[in-house]
Amino acid sequence: MASTTVVLGPPISRDILGRLPDPTTTVLDMAVQSLYRRYRPQRFAEVRGQDHVVKALRYAIVNGRESHAYLFSGPRGTGKTSTARILVKALNCEQPIDGDACAVCDSCRAIELGNSFDVIELDAASNRSIDDIREIIASASHGSPGRHKVYILDEVHMLTPQAAAALLKTLEEPPSHVVFVLATTDPEKVPETIRSRTQHLQFHLLPNEVLDAHVRWIIEDAGLAVEDEAIQAVLREGGGSARDTLSALELAVATGGMVDEGTPINDYVEALIAYDVGPLLAAVAHSVQFGRDPRTIANDLVRYLRDCFLSQMAPELVQASNEGVAHLTDQAARLGTPRIVKIIETIGLAINDMRNALDARVILEVALVRLVHQELDMGLESVVARVARLEKELENRPVLAPAPVDPSTGRAVLGGRVSPDSSGSLARPAAPVAKAPKAAPAKVVVEEPTIAVPEATADVSVSGSPSPQRVVDQWTPGVLDALRGMHKAVLKMAEPSVRDDTVVLLVDNEPSAVRVRKYTDEFTPLIHRVAGGVCPIVIEVRQETSQPVAKKSTPVVDDEGDQYVDLEEIKTLPTVTNTTIADQLTDLFPGSELIPEGE
Repeated sequence: MASTTVVLGPPISRDILGRLPDPTTTVLDMAVQSLYRRYRPQRFAEVRGQDHVVKALRYAIVNGRESHAYLFSGPRGTGKTSTARILVKALNCEQPIDGDACAVCDSCRAIELGNSFDVIELDAASNRSIDDIREIIASASHGSPGRHKVYILDEVHMLTPQAAAALLKTLEEPPSHVVFVLATTDPEKVPETIRSRTQHLQFHLLPNEVLDAHVRWIIEDAGLAVEDEAIQAVLREGGGSARDTLSALELAVATGGMVDEGTPINDYVEALIAYDVGPLLAAVAHSVQFGRDPRTIANDLVRYLRDCFLSQMAPELVQASNEGVAHLTDQAARLGTPRIVKIIETIGLAINDMRNALDARVILEVALVRLVHQELDMGLESVVARVARLEKELENRPVLAPAPVDPSTGRAVLGGRVSPDSSGSLARPAAPVAKAPKAAPAKVVVEEPTIAVPEATADVSVSGSPSPQRVVDQWTPGVLDALRGMHKAVLKMAEPSVRDDTVVLLVDNEPSAVRVRKYTDEFTPLIHRVAGGVCPIVIEVRQETSQPVAKKSTPVVDDEGDQYVDLEEIKTLPTVTNTTIADQLTDLFPGSELIPEGE
């Protein structure tokens, strides 16, 4: 009595059902068979994303130029082992179609079921000793039912040096019916002596659009219910690997369309952009709480930032949808290419440090904090970044125009400096705030001098048209009477006048002019207020009395009766012959008494 077909689990592809060896075979393992096994390609025409490999193999088979040894290398899940099995089918197929297997003859069906004597598949990671290789060499000369006997050695880079050396002779000159197919994810670790004896075909990660179309076909063929958002998450999780993508798809189906992408990369990147350490450490804590290893977090972050870097340099190399590439480009522009490189380098060094660290999480957190607190990074790149930031701030500061110069004296005009206002035009600044007076050279008065504006001039605004003549007219009641102490005593030595809308303060000699200039910051606002606006102020020495004389060196007496003498003035007195220094000092300070030192 013939048995009936029992299929458990989701529906399977009609093509796969058509390739089953017997329609009446009971299939009980479909309930647990993963998607990547159910939809593993069985012919060259079903291989996705490796057209360059498929074209080379089919051309060699059609023209009878197949090699005695092949080396398939590439990332995991890109179809190396599946393509090796298809190659075995095509070499032994009874009815090949343009170099491809028919998938219906006895040889093809036996290989699909795994009971063919024409293919010997070994894992070099577990069969890596020299004794295992000796068994392969001994059995290579034995015949098989098909035209070719094919040895598939997966992860061939795991062979010991002795085993690899033992394989060399047979690999170079195998029996005429033997073909070796070596597969590896790390071709650099395969000895050069082995690589030189094979035809090296490199497998690539699948483009995003190819994987997207393949996943949607599987969803439709298997009758699965998956939202578009979940599909995009599956593609991101797969990262270009067909097997990883189908595993992520199976997990999404099992969890009702939800995909746990593990590391919230977007949270990390946004925190790095904002230089915000709080969300950054919170993202680390969240990832670790949900079981993510710090090394995995770091690797995921480096992989994502690499895509950000490529989105600026070579967008066609990014494994993402158009929306994903646009998002990466936006984040990359906000980070900046130099900073992306700096972050990748810093996290890469942290990954190396994690290998010997007692707590890898601390290493990751310290690296991330350094990336957002530049003052903690004392490297040359950090110093250059800080200098560039300061230069940018200086460029944005407004530049004050130089103060105008009085053509008659060649000196800068007081109160004449201008600066650009908000509209870009030049405008005079408001009257400066009065500063504390400097101490007198010979006597310090404890009382702080104050500037009080009389009622007669208090209502005068400095924003109107200035009138320098008003300063001359109101010199004593408007200016001198508003001053106290040393300010008033010094300014009494000056006589105001007007020349070309400029207030000119005439003094008898240069020392007097020096003393008057010491207090310009204090009496300039008062003069502007009396004048009714900002006007230039010039201090000049009378030409006829420009040479200092001794009689002008008498002490200055203020309203309170205090005497002020500038001892520096003695240096400017002319030399008088036949006169002692004591006599000169007595002339300078009438009524004073010289006391010898020590009394």
